[in-house]
Amino acid sequence: MKYIVLLAGRELEVEVDGDQVTVGGKRYAASLSGAPGSSVRQLLLDGRAESLAVDGSGGGRWAVTSGGERWETEVLDERTRHIRSLTGGGSQGRGPAALKAPMPGLVVRVQVEAGATVSEGSGVVVLEAMKMENELRAASAATVRTVRVKAGEAVEKGQVLVEFE
Repeated sequence: MKYIVLLAGRELEVEVDGDQVTVGGKRYAASLSGAPGSSVRQLLLDGRAESLAVDGSGGGRWAVTSGGERWETEVLDERTRHIRSLTGGGSQGRGPAALKAPMPGLVVRVQVEAGATVSEGSGVVVLEAMKMENELRAASAATVRTVRVKAGEAVEKGQVLVEFE
């Protein structure tokens, strides 16, 4: 099955055929596994293992966190993409989503305040989880509307940390 993955302003064509994945014309041996009820996934790509926190927000949108970096992605199959192109649908006109905790943890630092302007990839909140500090970054340029957490506060998975305009 062929998919279009929108990631960091880029559009990637991804084809999945069993345990083989082709990305941008390059073929890889790949598998993705995880425990039911957990957002943590284990990606095995050409023999290299990587742990990922993967959270779906519906409509093909996913937040993927690895190595302290967070990426907002959208995954569309060919049919959905074609329908959107015919109807003019898509992500145009949607504002940036709120930044949510990808996993339970402790807020170490809040690096923004209400009214601040952030650019794509800017650090927003540092969250400690499983004894690791993870810097959560802005998925797109935006203005901070509300900061809902402070340093030292424990948060749950999916809890809104910062809202954007």
